[in-house]
Amino acid sequence: MNTPICDFVNEYAKSKAERLHMPGHKGMPFLGFEAYDITEINGADSLYEADGIIAQSEKNAGLLFGCNTFYSTEGSSQCIKAMVHLAVRYAKTKGKAPLIAAGRNAHKAFMNALALTDCGVMWLYPEDKNSYLSCKITPDGLEKAINSSETKPAAVYVTSPDYLGNITDLKGVSEVCKRHGILLLVDNAHGAYLKFLPRSLHPIDCGADICCDSAHKTLPVLTGGAYLHISKDADPFFAENAKDSLVLYGSTSPSYLILQSLDKANGYIADGYCEKLSEFCVEAPKAKEKLIQNGFTLRGDEPLKIVIKTKAHGYYGSEFAGILKDKGIICEFSDKDFVVFMLTPENGSEGLEKLVDALVSIPQKEKIIEAEPVIPVLSSAMSVRDAVFSPCETVDTAQSKGRILAQANIACPPAVPVAVCGEVIAEDAINCFEYYGINQIKVVR
Repeated sequence: MNTPICDFVNEYAKSKAERLHMPGHKGMPFLGFEAYDITEINGADSLYEADGIIAQSEKNAGLLFGCNTFYSTEGSSQCIKAMVHLAVRYAKTKGKAPLIAAGRNAHKAFMNALALTDCGVMWLYPEDKNSYLSCKITPDGLEKAINSSETKPAAVYVTSPDYLGNITDLKGVSEVCKRHGILLLVDNAHGAYLKFLPRSLHPIDCGADICCDSAHKTLPVLTGGAYLHISKDADPFFAENAKDSLVLYGSTSPSYLILQSLDKANGYIADGYCEKLSEFCVEAPKAKEKLIQNGFTLRGDEPLKIVIKTKAHGYYGSEFAGILKDKGIICEFSDKDFVVFMLTPENGSEGLEKLVDALVSIPQKEKIIEAEPVIPVLSSAMSVRDAVFSPCETVDTAQSKGRILAQANIACPPAVPVAVCGEVIAEDAINCFEYYGINQIKVVR
């Protein structure tokens, strides 16, 4: 598979041309990669009006994923906003209400998209409400939610895999959506590699109409590289308007370093990645089994994610992460309950062995008996958009009961809000905030 973006930039770097264009470093090596950091010069194409080397590279990616694929240099956050924008526009062309039924563990980029598009939301909650990070939507649960709703949603939005490594039954969910004539949108930020397993678990192959992948999370791509995928079975409207939606939320100066990385990944995937991934997916379950044999409690069913419930081992997750850091192991995420490790074939057998050895060396202590707070189900006093654009003030969380949340500022990871803008803060929400160390929040003035 060719790599047209990389080829063009390499030739330009070798030309030693006098750069009388952006960026300001002019190709001089301040950090070392500047010769390859260019802008939309003649021949370099333009991301949102692509008809040259970028279009060729996106077509290559689409061939690998079996769908219409578009690049993002601003992560899945840009793609999530584009998905929502496309869904809202499509709903209006069909005379439907711009309403999305969404799993409650949606990334804050989805909340931002609701604010920017003024799209309505119908929250879907899991039967098991023991972690705000997980929301495993079942086909039966979705069917009941749709049938009980006064207004049928135009789309369903699901996060799969989630931060705790849970994969939704997307085929079952897709069947429900198709039966009701509803779009299926999937935040697959953590699962780009799922396409290349011996049996694909990628959302597009499971019936999703649109999904986003953060290429940088599980493929050897620079941070910020992502894909917006549109099924070939979806209405042509989506592929035809994808760039228009992406450009609304993207910089007019996309990173050519990230574009080269996405381009290079096509060649990497085509040249033996499936075999490499398949072999590593044999090693990863062995590592999980060894951890279980050594008394660890694991969670989730995603192949390349290890999630440990640390309280069962006698530690808070953040404490556990600190111990591992001293052993040269840096986790993806930790909170009071979990520590999360993201694996790729680039870790190799040696990396897996180092992780397992470090974990097994930590002595098990008496189990911590402290339940996670229940996910709060809150009433909405105003739309997400109205709340986000309202004057606000900062108050102590303990004094916020009855106030309306204005801003859901939460760090990434995990970037999953406990409460959503426009909702009225109740006692159980305060308990959640305080449990996760959120001592001040912004509320509508």
